[in-house]
Amino acid sequence: MRLIDYARVLLRWWWLALLPVIAVAVITAVTYRPPAASYQVALRFATGLLPERPSGVYTYDRYYEWLTSEYLTNGLKDVVRTGVFAEAVSARMAAAGQTIPAGQIQSAIASDHAQSIFVVYLTWPDAAQAVELAGAIAAELSENSAAYWPQLAETAGSPVRLLDRPTPAPVAAPLRDRLDLIARIAVALAAGVALAFVAHFLDPMVRDPRDLERAGLRVIGQIPSHGSQTTRD
Repeated sequence: MRLIDYARVLLRWWWLALLPVIAVAVITAVTYRPPAASYQVALRFATGLLPERPSGVYTYDRYYEWLTSEYLTNGLKDVVRTGVFAEAVSARMAAAGQTIPAGQIQSAIASDHAQSIFVVYLTWPDAAQAVELAGAIAAELSENSAAYWPQLAETAGSPVRLLDRPTPAPVAAPLRDRLDLIARIAVALAAGVALAFVAHFLDPMVRDPRDLERAGLRVIGQIPSHGSQTTRD
C-alpha cells in the first residue's frame, strides 16, 4: 500500500479510530482526581566542633577541625534517613500533641551534603505541619546529636547550626502524573488506528477499483457514481 492508500483507509474509518480516544476521555473525566498538594522544606545545616587550643601543639592550620566537620556532615546526612532518627522526631511531635508515625516521617526525608554543609529535604502534604516537622528535625539534630555519635557526648555546644528558616514551597506534580493523560490518549489513538486497519482488511465490500486490482482482477470498466455525472444542454 502507498501512503495515499493509508490515508484513504483512515479517512474511511476515522470514526472507528476515534472510538478508543473518546472512551479514554470519558473514563478519565469520570475517574479523574486532582493530585494532592505537596510541599517541600529544605533545611541547610553547617556542622563543626568548637576548636581545641592545646598549648604548644601545632594544629596544621586547623586542618583536622575542618576534616572533622566534613566527617560529621557526611555522617549526619545519613543519620537523618534512619528509622531511629524518624522515631525521635515522631516522639517530639507527639510531645507537641501531634501523632505522626515514624515510618511516614522517614519516607518523607531526603538528604544531601557538600563539604561541611548538609541539607535535609522534607516533603509533606500539609504546609503548616511541614514547618512543625522541620522544627522538630532541627531540634533533634541540634539538641540530641550525641545520641547518634557517642564521640559528641562530651563536646561543648551543638555541632549543628541551622542556616535556613523552615519555609514550605509547593512541589510540582511528578512528571508521570503530568504526562498521564497524554500517554493515555496516545495509546488510545494508536489502538484506534490499528482497529481502523483491521476493519479495512476484514471489510468484504469493494469500495475502490484498486481493491480488485490488488486481488489480481482486471478492471475493464467503471460505472460513475451519481455525484460524478455531468449534464449537458
